[in-house]
Amino acid sequence: MREVVLDLAVTLDGFIEGPNGEIDWCIMDEDVQDTSFTDFLDSIDTILYGRISYDMWGQYQPAADAGPADKKLWETVHSKAKYVFSKTATPDGKATYIQSDIAGEIERLKAAPGKNLWLYGGANLITTFINLGLVDIFRLAVHPVILGDGKPLFSNIQDRVALKLEDVKTAKSGVALMTYTR
Repeated sequence: MREVVLDLAVTLDGFIEGPNGEIDWCIMDEDVQDTSFTDFLDSIDTILYGRISYDMWGQYQPAADAGPADKKLWETVHSKAKYVFSKTATPDGKATYIQSDIAGEIERLKAAPGKNLWLYGGANLITTFINLGLVDIFRLAVHPVILGDGKPLFSNIQDRVALKLEDVKTAKSGVALMTYTR
C-alpha cells in the first residue's frame, strides 16, 4: 500500500516560514538535493497540496537563467500527479481538486497502485492530515537556523503522535534529514 510522506524543511525552532512567509533560511545544499531529495522524488508519483501552497509552488517555473540542475528538479516535480485540497479554489485543469472527505480520498489513493504520496503542505493541510492520522512517514530537513517567529510546522495537533526514528543523515551545511514513521 502507498504511504503519505510529509517531506518538509523546518527550522531548528520548528518554523516552516518566517513571519512574512519568507523561506530564505532554507539551505539548498548540493549533497542533500543531489542524493536524498532526488531519491525522494523518485519514490513518489503524487503531490498533495493545500490551495495556497499550490498557488505558490504547483506551477512554479525556475528563472530563465537557472542552472540545469534546478530546471531538471522542477521538471521532475511537475511530472507528478497533483491533488489540491481546498473548498474555495477554482479548478485549473492541471490538478485534481478535493473539497470534502479528505480521509476517504486519501484511503482511495493509498489503495491504488503507484508510488508514495508527498504531503507538500501548507501548514493547515498538514495539521488536518496529522489530526486524521493520514501521515505515515515524517521526513523533515531540519535547518540550522532559529527564526524566533513565523509559521510553526506543528500547531493545533489534537492528540499525541508517537513516532519511530528510522534514519538520520547530515549534510555538510548542518542540515539534518530525519525520517520518522508512525
